[in-house]
Amino acid sequence: MKNEYENPLITRYASPETSRIFSDDNRFSLWRKLWIALAESESELGLPVTAEQIAEMKKYAADINYEVAAAREREVRHDVMAHVYAFGRQAKSAAPIIHLGATSCFVTDNAEIVMINDALKVVRAKLLNVMDRLAKFALKYKTVPVLGFTHLQPAQLTTLGKRASLWLQDLLLDYENLEFLLSRVALRGVKGTTGTQGSFLSLFGGDSEKVKRLERLVENKMGFNKSYAVTGQTYPRKFDYNVLSALSQIAQSASKFATDLRLLQSMKEVEEPFESSQIGSSAMAYKRNPMRSERICSLARFVMSLPQTAAVTAGSQWLERTLDDSAAKRITIPQAFLAVDGILNLYMNVSENLVVYEKIIAKHIAAELPFMATEVIIAECVKAGGNRQDVHERIRVHSMAAARVVKERGGENDLIARLKADPAFSSVAKKLDAVLKPENFTGRAAEQTDEFIADFVAPLLARHKALLTKTPDITV
Repeated sequence: MKNEYENPLITRYASPETSRIFSDDNRFSLWRKLWIALAESESELGLPVTAEQIAEMKKYAADINYEVAAAREREVRHDVMAHVYAFGRQAKSAAPIIHLGATSCFVTDNAEIVMINDALKVVRAKLLNVMDRLAKFALKYKTVPVLGFTHLQPAQLTTLGKRASLWLQDLLLDYENLEFLLSRVALRGVKGTTGTQGSFLSLFGGDSEKVKRLERLVENKMGFNKSYAVTGQTYPRKFDYNVLSALSQIAQSASKFATDLRLLQSMKEVEEPFESSQIGSSAMAYKRNPMRSERICSLARFVMSLPQTAAVTAGSQWLERTLDDSAAKRITIPQAFLAVDGILNLYMNVSENLVVYEKIIAKHIAAELPFMATEVIIAECVKAGGNRQDVHERIRVHSMAAARVVKERGGENDLIARLKADPAFSSVAKKLDAVLKPENFTGRAAEQTDEFIADFVAPLLARHKALLTKTPDITV
């Protein structure tokens, strides 16, 4: 055991893929990549930066001398300047031109955007994988009737597949929002200390066109095609709010699914996967707790709390910038992605391995369907020549009596037996069993499920077939 705190998002919940994106190695390698892109672009536009200097920078791009940087930071109390110094200690010929004309946010903010962009793409891929698994589940169970609930009270029937399509539609909305966000990602760019590009304008002797070309060159070398048109010292902190809001929406959808599943598992209708040797409770050996769904809800609760921090940060930035954004960003952005990564890994695992108990579902329907069928029974009686008001009253009396049997005596719902025994219903007695077929009460649930997946989900999954992979391992 270690004697210092370890973040469980890394050690327990998230995958190495997302953790790697926000690692020091990736962050500081991106800093060096940005410095190289800047130096190359400045050289191409005529500044005195040599090919030899650039070659030496590239030689050490991924070979970061952390000890030198750490020692320098203890001395100067500035992380970027410490890494400029450390890079220059390795690429000695390039030391005079590293970070030429730039401010710290050239590397910190642009690197952050690159990391966020990469992490959003990981989230998109995993979101699509969850949708793929839910779509298969929805189609498999599209015709299986289940009790629908409003206010957590039995309502009209739906189907299990249709219920899954509701979970799926939440994710489709999240996907569309994520795609819009990805389409709007822009670098902070090459803007200088307060965003005026004054230092670069001076370097290029007042040539504005070269300053604009410099920014385009750096963008392209970093794999982007746009930067923010105007900035202060930082990129707009509202972008962080948009990112955390998108992640929060995914967490909301996952929490809704997991909450529904926890309710269904308590009813013994649908269960999350349970390993053969898994222990549900330290005291109650028989228990099968929905711990994966509970973990989804727990992580989701954390993610849903984070946009507030970004909102306060965006609303309290002073003029061209203040540094009170930094510490919060270092925590909220990576941890939000790590938590959503863990959520989607669990969501994939659970949705791919759901256990359905159709006989329990049928038993629950049988207990409630006689009450739900009374409107149809009244209609059948009227068609057979009965008086609607008289029939309604007799069904009301029998329904109350049947309800007392269920609630007060713990018996079975005997409403249909009571109606069959009542001479007033003799004309429809033989039809009652046929009327009570559950599939007669699910409306267009199966068709809606088919149509929704065929029209919206299947084309999306087909376009991204290459991203659909096997379910990742999870820590349970």
